[in-house]
Amino acid sequence: MSDTNGASASEKPYEAVVLAKKHRISIEDAKEIIEKYGSDRKAADKAARRIAA
Repeated sequence: MSDTNGASASEKPYEAVVLAKKHRISIEDAKEIIEKYGSDRKAADKAARRIAA
């Protein structure tokens, strides 16, 4: 999955809504995670799992 500039989806930062829905956390929490981890989806997922637990 790549867009016109060649960056794959895993290299782009999450949309807050997508991260929030995926891990069933608040959008506010998702926004904070995205601010902290940026385009590192693996780290963002890990942080979201900690909040969701």
